[in-house]
Amino acid sequence: MHYRRLGRSGLKVSEISLGAWVTFGNQIDEKTAIDLIHAAYDHGINYFDNADVYANGQAEIVMGKAIKDLPREALVISSKVFWPTMPGPNGRGLSRKHVMESIHASLRRLGTDYVDLYFCHRYDPDTPLEEVARVMDDLVHQGKVLYWGTSEWRGAQITQVYGICRQYGLVPPTMEQPQYNLLHRRRVEEELAPVCHELGIGLTTWSPLAFGILTGKYNDGIPAGSRASLPDMAWIRDMLTPDRIAKVRQLTDLAKELSLTPAQLAIAWVLRRKEVSSVITGATRLEQLDENLGAAEAVNKLTDDVLERIDRIVGVPSDND
Repeated sequence: MHYRRLGRSGLKVSEISLGAWVTFGNQIDEKTAIDLIHAAYDHGINYFDNADVYANGQAEIVMGKAIKDLPREALVISSKVFWPTMPGPNGRGLSRKHVMESIHASLRRLGTDYVDLYFCHRYDPDTPLEEVARVMDDLVHQGKVLYWGTSEWRGAQITQVYGICRQYGLVPPTMEQPQYNLLHRRRVEEELAPVCHELGIGLTTWSPLAFGILTGKYNDGIPAGSRASLPDMAWIRDMLTPDRIAKVRQLTDLAKELSLTPAQLAIAWVLRRKEVSSVITGATRLEQLDENLGAAEAVNKLTDDVLERIDRIVGVPSDND
């Protein structure tokens, strides 16, 4: 396993990490989830991503049960705050009230005194950025959060809150968590990359396989038991357009030429970016975890010629990306 600095911070995270979204507390049973976390740790993964809203908090509970058997100081655990998790008008967003109540609830579920990374899960237009910056600064000084950052924020929003932190002597954000994959690339490459270079922000990217589409498993239809077959995942089915499937079929052929699986090609493609501190992957089986980990050694196969072929297949970033 290779480790990368989280932006310009001193924290080192495994370049491939394991996330809880969709799978933990929902798609797989508790024992499987715990076994996956332990296997990931044994393979050198130290960063495990979570959020208060995943499986209505059950994902944090499952992860908490898994990490109690591991050395806490060797782990980088994250959670997030924004989406509705509590009743009433203050049960969502980034107000001081909701953030404080959410971090305490997450810590109880995870069974830990602190999280290493804490993300503002979306931008909140109803809360002043100074309020967000100050509550995050408070959590850092209280020792409940070691590093804070954003998720799916625009570059200008990150720059603005960073400036507020510098103006008032507050701890600034360290990381951003955007979606980034072969089918969704414009924001990272054209908007976030300059911010990363200027401010030292590290990216912990999610959905490297575009919700499983880039694995090629939907090339010939929707398999039973796949995410797209689940009743609450109908939006994935809407993404399975003929144009996308045609692109994935070509990528599948290219991966075969390189002696890679389509998933390994897709993850390696994300890893090639220096702004990326860690690629968050998901897994429902140990075999899938092993396959994803193989992407780390595949980056050197992405020569300039291969990257040009990929661009011809998927196209360069566009406004509708």
